[in-house]
Amino acid sequence: MTVQTGTTAGAATAGVTPGPSPTAWGRERSPTVFLLRGALIAALLMVWQLVSDATDSAFWISSPTAIWGQLTDWIANGDLFFHLGITLQEMAWGLLFGATSGIVAGFVLGLSPTLARIFDPLIMAMYALPKLALAPLFVLWFGIGIVMKTVLTAVIVFFLVFYNTYAGVRDRDAELIDVLRVMGAQRHHIIRKIVLPGAMSFVYVGLKLAIPYSLVGAIIGEIIASNRGLGFMLMSSAGAFNTKGVFAVLFVLTLISTFLNAVLNKTEEHVLRWKVAGR
Repeated sequence: MTVQTGTTAGAATAGVTPGPSPTAWGRERSPTVFLLRGALIAALLMVWQLVSDATDSAFWISSPTAIWGQLTDWIANGDLFFHLGITLQEMAWGLLFGATSGIVAGFVLGLSPTLARIFDPLIMAMYALPKLALAPLFVLWFGIGIVMKTVLTAVIVFFLVFYNTYAGVRDRDAELIDVLRVMGAQRHHIIRKIVLPGAMSFVYVGLKLAIPYSLVGAIIGEIIASNRGLGFMLMSSAGAFNTKGVFAVLFVLTLISTFLNAVLNKTEEHVLRWKVAGR
């Protein structure tokens, strides 16, 4: 006679079908979640439009229809794509240089306690310095072109990625490493099999923080000194008391950040698929 034990056996005995797994539940709920999100956004836009029309406060808060009209005008005359391309170029180069250097530095210092003790005070001093305070100095050094915004963005991104990578490298399983050493594993085996996979979650946390801040760096650089880019459009609209133009730029920035974070989440699911499969 075979005796069934455990939750599944109990459910089968009672005639109850076990519920779906959390992953399956998430998939089943996805359409509903998207519909609710869409309904919430539509409701907020309707309320915004009604308040703007009813209170005659379009000068202060604009309205969704006016913002859409401004966007279509910029698209029609090509201004949006021109300035958007400049900002994306500054953001991409700054994110590339800042994230790459942050990951490399995080791994190097994380794997070398001696180097970490040497450079930690210097890095902490630079991290404590407000990055935007460096913008006037970068203008003197690099001018008002793309290079200045790229450098400012890279500096902002570097520390976000570096500290998360450094924490991930240092947060390794010492007991597991000892077991591998007993089994004869070399240093490069430990780095490849333990340190690198374990740090990837921390690296992605840093990258998720870096994407919106890289956009912030590019925009702030353009606001401080530029004659092109979305930051320039933002300041030009504000200077002309064009509220719908300001909101239009903010809407474009929100779309960029949301899209890039969605792409990053997809790459994270692919790179860390071993972690999901192990749950």
